[in-house]
Amino acid sequence: MKFRILTLAIALAAAGCAKRPDAIVPVDIPMAAYGNMDCAQLAQEYLNEQNNLAALSKQQNQAATGDAVGVFLVGVPASSLTGGDKEGQIAVSKGKVNAVESSLKAKGCNVPATPTAAKKNK
Repeated sequence: MKFRILTLAIALAAAGCAKRPDAIVPVDIPMAAYGNMDCAQLAQEYLNEQNNLAALSKQQNQAATGDAVGVFLVGVPASSLTGGDKEGQIAVSKGKVNAVESSLKAKGCNVPATPTAAKKNK
């Protein structure tokens, strides 16, 4: 009986853990939100949002690692409880990146290379 309660407690604690950024699904943002921008404005918006997403992803990875350690040591996902989980912000940011990229392609603009993509290609 005690084993079942312990197992249930661990499962509930793990369910509250922060997800890794690559496991977060983007929010659907319409392309029309960026329809009034020209190629230069879209390119700048794309780079700004990519930088925002990178910063949020770094924070989310730290929260997920903190939660894993917290659950292992204490049984509580500490980062998620203290506001470290950025899942909603990452989902919106990913949605914006997708919408801006779609707008760039629809207008025949070049999609700018992001700093992280440039590092991977070196």
